[in-house]
Amino acid sequence: MDSIAELEAGKHRIGERLRLRRKVRGLSLKQVADGAGLSVGMISQVERGLAVPSIKSLRAICNALDMPVVWLFEGPQQQSPEDSDIVVRSGARRELLYHDTALRKELLTPDSQPQIQMLRFLMKAGADSGEPYSNAEGGKCGLVLKGTLGLQLDDRQFTIHTGDSFAFPAQSMVRFWTVGDEDCEVIWVVSPATV
Repeated sequence: MDSIAELEAGKHRIGERLRLRRKVRGLSLKQVADGAGLSVGMISQVERGLAVPSIKSLRAICNALDMPVVWLFEGPQQQSPEDSDIVVRSGARRELLYHDTALRKELLTPDSQPQIQMLRFLMKAGADSGEPYSNAEGGKCGLVLKGTLGLQLDDRQFTIHTGDSFAFPAQSMVRFWTVGDEDCEVIWVVSPATV
């Protein structure tokens, strides 16, 4: 999904899914905006595919809609029904794009395992996660496969190099970004799976 047309299509699919969920739940734009702590204009732009919110804002919108974030992940439908609850084939990974494709998240675990979630983050040089966010419970850990990752946990900052790993309580306010001019690839694990 590197072309501009594919990026635009991805934004529209996210917006369509959020709008459909809002309508199914019988909520107004204002109710979702109030529940997410965002403006009505922002919710409207996201639904129309004109904007992609930060990770924190997207999670807030999904929480206001009582909707798991994983429902927004895209992927080819090449998964065999026989192994879809155990195996995620490399060609069938669902993905979610942020910041005009500067940050790509691939879901590596099936939805059948709500106690753990593994993701692959592909971050272009200069990419960041946006505003700090946290989870209500559990833990997070990761391994930097390529590049250098900046990691902020509450008021502490770390530089994580290729081959280094990290772990922290999910309740910590987290923010992350690429360091330097090289792209960064990270395996990121969350327990329990984020909704």
